[in-house]
Amino acid sequence: MTAKATYQFAGKTILITGGAGDIGKATAHRFAANGAGIALLDLNEPKMADVAEELKEYNVPVGTFRCDVTSSDDVAKAFTGAVKQFGRIDYVFNNAGYQGVFAKTDEYPEDDFQKVINVNVVGVFHILKAAAQQLRDAGGGAIVNMGSYAGVVGPPNMLAYAASKFAVIGITQTAAKDLAPYGIRVNALSPALIGPGFMWTRQTELQAAVGSQYFDADPKVVEQQMINSVPMRRLGSLEEVANGVAFLMSEEASYITGFNLEVTGG
Repeated sequence: MTAKATYQFAGKTILITGGAGDIGKATAHRFAANGAGIALLDLNEPKMADVAEELKEYNVPVGTFRCDVTSSDDVAKAFTGAVKQFGRIDYVFNNAGYQGVFAKTDEYPEDDFQKVINVNVVGVFHILKAAAQQLRDAGGGAIVNMGSYAGVVGPPNMLAYAASKFAVIGITQTAAKDLAPYGIRVNALSPALIGPGFMWTRQTELQAAVGSQYFDADPKVVEQQMINSVPMRRLGSLEEVANGVAFLMSEEASYITGFNLEVTGG
């Protein structure tokens, strides 16, 4: 087994949006295991409470804050609550997102397109702005925005999601330049095929249902088609995504900003 890098986050605090989801939870465990306090933000309060309960094993401070990232007021209240509880925030994982429906471009529903943009672009902006203000006042820190390989290659039948993640990568590059003078590093992480889990199963089923030339109508066949597109012929894991976030937040990455780290499962 390959040894896992141990970064020193003791005495630091990371704020994680989408903290009740699979990637948010895996990242919370990764940082808590290395001594960081965890501020979880999500709309799903019961699931968020479950994650907080799991984190008790690490004996680190944990806080939960209900937050709709599309609301600037919600975001401001959550940051105020987190800073009040923890004293300061050192790292922000801007992770909350919505994948949207799968449909061909000429059939893509307008209301869903707007929802994807609201969560994945406007929501990312709200968190990024609040994080920048807090970290600037605290003397610096690091932000990792959740991108996606969809924002690099533009997969079929995912028009809104691809558009939103291309936007996140652009936002990251501009914010990195704007915030560097304050000692704030801004990077993006772009996972590709990550699983197993709900999101992996969902995308194979939805791609199969679209009826496009790119994928079979059988989700099991779609799974293999997708995995065969990865050079190492395997899925990436939630732990590998969390490891990528940890590296970008760590002192070992203190020279990196405006970078998009792709986690492709190989």
